[in-house]
Amino acid sequence: MKTTDFGYEQVPRDEKARRVAGVFDSVASRYDLMNDLMSAGLHRWWKRFAVEQSLVGPGARVLDIAGGTGDLARLFARRVGAGGEVILTDINAAMLAHGRDRLLDEGRLVPVVRCDAERLPFPAGHFDCVSVAFGLRNMTRKDAALAEMRRVLRPGGRLLVLEFSRVWAPLAPLYDAYSFRVLPGLGRLVANDAEAYRYLAESIRMHPGQEELARMMEAAGLERVDWFNLAAGVVALHRGWRI
Repeated sequence: MKTTDFGYEQVPRDEKARRVAGVFDSVASRYDLMNDLMSAGLHRWWKRFAVEQSLVGPGARVLDIAGGTGDLARLFARRVGAGGEVILTDINAAMLAHGRDRLLDEGRLVPVVRCDAERLPFPAGHFDCVSVAFGLRNMTRKDAALAEMRRVLRPGGRLLVLEFSRVWAPLAPLYDAYSFRVLPGLGRLVANDAEAYRYLAESIRMHPGQEELARMMEAAGLERVDWFNLAAGVVALHRGWRI
């Protein structure tokens, strides 16, 4: 039986999606608050930076994958304007519903689609930009998901992957202490789920680092892949083009 990582644990491939869904079902209502607390609000700057690097403008078509509560979708909607198209997707119904409601509360009618990033229900060559923020590490077959993201890009389109990565080595001990001691306690106090945030810390360590993820994107058929380290490598933004 083929296995994959769920944090530091090895689980059957078909079990990972179910367990990840359980994590996000548990924390959906407190997800945005926890993001603000965990990053001291920096996640908002990281997302704005990603949208700036997308190079999209009015009239562009954008697909936001694993978009959860809609932070990137909202920013993209502002950039593409009334003549553009932004679609928010997530595999988790609770997260997607939360994102839809937030967007509606702001008067933004953004289509939402519940789907698996490894099997996107969109035509080839349709989007100018595909984004995935803090979602790739939760996917079972990252190579298949990256290939699907490339498939739905038009020639000249960009894929943006914003994800936790490898921190600058001198900061690693401090970062580890924060991740494995502070985060689970914060998750217990705010989201009533310490295990979800222990999984977060473990999943970051199991996710490919900057250079390995760039090679994976190239293997999926993307070109001119580059990346930007943010917060000393705590987070990296990777960008690749479909030529």
